[in-house]
Amino acid sequence: MDVRYDDRVAIVTGAGAGLGRCHALLLASRGAKVVVNDPGGSVDGTGGANRVADAVVAEIVAAGGQAVANYNSVADEASAQGIIDTAMNTWGRLDILVNNAGILRDKAFNNMSMADYEFVNQVHHFGTAYCIKAAWPIMRKQSYGRIVVTTSGSGTVGNFGQANYGAAKMAVNGLINVLRHEGAKYNIRLNAISPSAYTRMTESLLPPDIAPWMKPELVSPMVAWLCSEECDQNGEIMAATAGGYARVQYFVTEGAQFDPAEPVSIEMVRDSLGAIRDLSNVKPYFGMMGNVVEKLRDMGRIK
Repeated sequence: MDVRYDDRVAIVTGAGAGLGRCHALLLASRGAKVVVNDPGGSVDGTGGANRVADAVVAEIVAAGGQAVANYNSVADEASAQGIIDTAMNTWGRLDILVNNAGILRDKAFNNMSMADYEFVNQVHHFGTAYCIKAAWPIMRKQSYGRIVVTTSGSGTVGNFGQANYGAAKMAVNGLINVLRHEGAKYNIRLNAISPSAYTRMTESLLPPDIAPWMKPELVSPMVAWLCSEECDQNGEIMAATAGGYARVQYFVTEGAQFDPAEPVSIEMVRDSLGAIRDLSNVKPYFGMMGNVVEKLRDMGRIK
């Protein structure tokens, strides 16, 4: 049976080009009513043009779908509220929120102004939080919601010249790690997409032999899956690159456990670094306490 989004209302931020456009087109082709959000600015977030979002809406309508344009910026709380209001005022509900909007202001950290650091975080981190905050009470009330945030390998593994971008992309992972707990009983699922694709944001970064295979439309099937009613994943990071899909997960090593009833010296830590850093026996890292509870129980320090 095909995955469908009939009678579902979706918002895709930054949907005027690249990844966002592909996400919006795919969701609409499967029956979703789509708010195509994009202020139409340049890669660094300056300027604006309504025609960018309008063009994607025209594509969707020409293909027989339903869509409406929105030109608000995610970087301001009141403006982000306007994006959610567009969905509610047009169709009276909101089921899917894809936080895709983004900009780049790349420089080595030594040369980066704090204004550029802050604004990139304002768009990627706070822009995501503003949109989720506005959508949250709606999804709670209807006991349904699918939210996708956009993270990046620039945060999980790092990339030269992207301290602002990498920090923001890790922040949205932390956001959904918490909200997956708070939204679970309301049937709100939150997951992250970690995409790599050839778009105007990456055209100067990707090697020419790889770029032709990094089609943005190859990321969208995973995003659309995370937006589906069938999807029961929650708080996961899914990578999508050139037709390949994988789960990204934090792990914790077996490590070294000392008796907390006794002093621990710097030298004890130094001499145990082999065990602490050994990746041959790792476990998924879940929960605030990691595996310390079971270790303390095994030592007889707790019941």
